[in-house]
Amino acid sequence: MSNGPVEPFVWGAATASYQIEGAAAEGGRAPSIWDAFARTPNKVERSETGDVACDHYHRFKEDVALMRDLRIQAYRFSISWSRVLPEGRGRQNAAGFDFYDRLVDELLAAGITPFATLFHWDLPQALQERGGFTSRDVAGWFSDYAVQTADRLGDRIRNWILLNEPSVYACLGHALGIHAPGVTDLRAFLAVTHHLNLAQGLALQGLRSTDSAWRLGTTMTIQRALPADASKASATMAERHNDLWNGCFLEPLFLGTYPDRVRAEFEPFIRPGDLQSIRQPVDFLGVNHYCRMYLRARPDAVLGYEHVSPPAHVPKTSFDWEINPQEFRDILLWLHDAYPCPPIYITENGAYFEDTSSEDGKVHDNRRIEFLDSYIHAMLEALSRGVDIRGYFVWSLMDNFEWACGYRPTFGIIKVDFATQRRIPKDSYYWYRDFIQRHRDVARSGGGGD
Repeated sequence: MSNGPVEPFVWGAATASYQIEGAAAEGGRAPSIWDAFARTPNKVERSETGDVACDHYHRFKEDVALMRDLRIQAYRFSISWSRVLPEGRGRQNAAGFDFYDRLVDELLAAGITPFATLFHWDLPQALQERGGFTSRDVAGWFSDYAVQTADRLGDRIRNWILLNEPSVYACLGHALGIHAPGVTDLRAFLAVTHHLNLAQGLALQGLRSTDSAWRLGTTMTIQRALPADASKASATMAERHNDLWNGCFLEPLFLGTYPDRVRAEFEPFIRPGDLQSIRQPVDFLGVNHYCRMYLRARPDAVLGYEHVSPPAHVPKTSFDWEINPQEFRDILLWLHDAYPCPPIYITENGAYFEDTSSEDGKVHDNRRIEFLDSYIHAMLEALSRGVDIRGYFVWSLMDNFEWACGYRPTFGIIKVDFATQRRIPKDSYYWYRDFIQRHRDVARSGGGGD
């Protein structure tokens, strides 16, 4: 375990390909599971899709200029697997890679370090039709895609994030069915969880053997759960959530095993050598955090429980998510104490509040500013208490397509008028810019500040 940061702390912002790029059928891009899911009736609010989104594919230079003016030092984005490999494997799409070439060059010219995520949930539909992540073959498909992509762009991208929030992809996509591909099946959920871990492990090995200079990591959303009532059954299910949501990805990576309470459920999918393949060294861990979860036992649910709203007295965002910066601090301390954890980047943190434009055309999002200020200071407290944190990426750079909720939730520090594609920096944009200026030496000072 490192005693403290040895590299400059980076302040950044984050997005994801399907959420902002648009150009869904341009430049040789093929459909992903989210294209198919969004076209399925009653799956996305108001039947909205990511066909256009923020039109970042055509407007990336304008967006990078906004990043430069924001004075962030790093930008986390994701690669659209079906834009660069339309069939998911085999043939490369030169036009797709060319887009990311131009984006990366623009970022570097602006002095912004790229952090590229290889899988942010938008699996090529062609691979879903071959079983997707329920198929063990996906481990090889993903490893090949990762190596091809990094080999093509890795002369300029040093930092690679293999998976984004695999627990969300497994649970919401294969147990709850509210995200693509819309499956509700316990066996599928368990298979997908194991195959995500295996795919990551094989890809880490493939990337390390290709270029040992790359910095390789992965991103997990750490969201602990509390029982929503006083029943023993709900308390047991809160433990189950913590195992399935957090432990089933942290423990295989760092300890080479699945949590004791759920290990037997995964045994049908584990073959000899799998756990050794999964337990690969990573240079950093990306941590996404939004809220603590409340749940109660529900025997007829796929996982045995359901999520419920926080108690009425608890402060909440417009997404009905608990506001609790102390929990953010505590999970960072927990990770530091519970696992042989590498340096941490906060790869997503932010909040949806209903934004309103004033008569002067500006967006005065004071609640978002208060949220970010409290959460960043909670992170800085964890840093001052010995957690090796190397950077913070706000979610999100701009309002975008928020998955099954469409364009209703506004997480961005930049407002997007989706009718005109006009970008309007919110008050939080200017606040974050000024905060960055005051805290550029945070790693050397060990936290603190105002």
